[in-house]
Amino acid sequence: MSAPRLRAGFEVELLAPPGASRRDLAEDLARRRGGSVRPFFHVDTEGSAVPGVDAFWHLTPGFRVLDAAGEPVCSLVDDTSVVADLDARARPRPGWYRVVSDDARLLRLVARHADPAAGIGSVLGPVAALFGTPVQQLGAVHRVDDAAGATIAMAAPLPGERERVCEVITPPVEAGHEEVLEALLAPARALGFSVPREAAVHVHLDAAPFRDPGRFAAVVRSFGGRRRELHERFGTNPHCRRLAPLPAELVELCARRWPDWESLRAAAARTPVTKFCDLNVTRVLGLRPGPDTLEVRILPGALDGASIAARLADLEDLLAAPGQPCAGVPGGPSGGVPGACGAGAGRSTR
Repeated sequence: MSAPRLRAGFEVELLAPPGASRRDLAEDLARRRGGSVRPFFHVDTEGSAVPGVDAFWHLTPGFRVLDAAGEPVCSLVDDTSVVADLDARARPRPGWYRVVSDDARLLRLVARHADPAAGIGSVLGPVAALFGTPVQQLGAVHRVDDAAGATIAMAAPLPGERERVCEVITPPVEAGHEEVLEALLAPARALGFSVPREAAVHVHLDAAPFRDPGRFAAVVRSFGGRRRELHERFGTNPHCRRLAPLPAELVELCARRWPDWESLRAAAARTPVTKFCDLNVTRVLGLRPGPDTLEVRILPGALDGASIAARLADLEDLLAAPGQPCAGVPGGPSGGVPGACGAGAGRSTR
């Protein structure tokens, strides 16, 4: 099989050994490159046990690895879909915490003003100053309310070995995919990292070539009508928790002929499509902010660059338009994929 030629960003879900964390891998990767580690807050959602609240938004510790020139190598973050291999009863690791809110807008405000390198006792200080209220401590939890007593956000110890979860998010990779991935995954293997039970590898491709009614419809029909075949072909992990078929309404729309992209886009945007499908088309349709990508979510977890690169090469054949080179291949219909293509935007329920 030939080497893949697509410009692609990757999300690779790993698990640190007991007693270790994603920060250990970040520091090892930075040391190997003479670079540095920059803490940041990663935004995600989690289920809620509070009546009337479907989900909470939270900030958890993430780490950006930079090389000696200050260029990004990768980011390492939590992934709430990984749970089976963790000890939910484990005591929180000192220094690790999350910031929680039931309002995504308030959480973005917290992320803008709080220092991700601060400790749990001081992280909400700048937010409290904005609202003119104190930080309240209730046992291990620190909370900020507004002047009317409505809770803005809480900082609480990170429970149940969540620091062990390590999703490796790469910048866009132009060429040498196997070598780039191995430079990240070989050190992870050396540190004892493993593939979690629910793991997947997600691939992000530039969205622009798929904003063509024929190309978009063909890809949706492939993923919508050949689901079992594609899962077998790519070895999709049956334990992956955030996969689902594309909505039947979307697949039916793509069985018709459309005069232009905007007509198809407007109709497709009205279907119940979400991010958590085998093929994430929400950003192609302009439904979510973040990197302008098409995301393929059916690749299984892996801890080596060779297997991921091989599946990407197979994916190129699947995504190629009939009679044309695959989108993103130099000389193809897009003239080589331009623009931002990569992974790592905050998640949402759509």
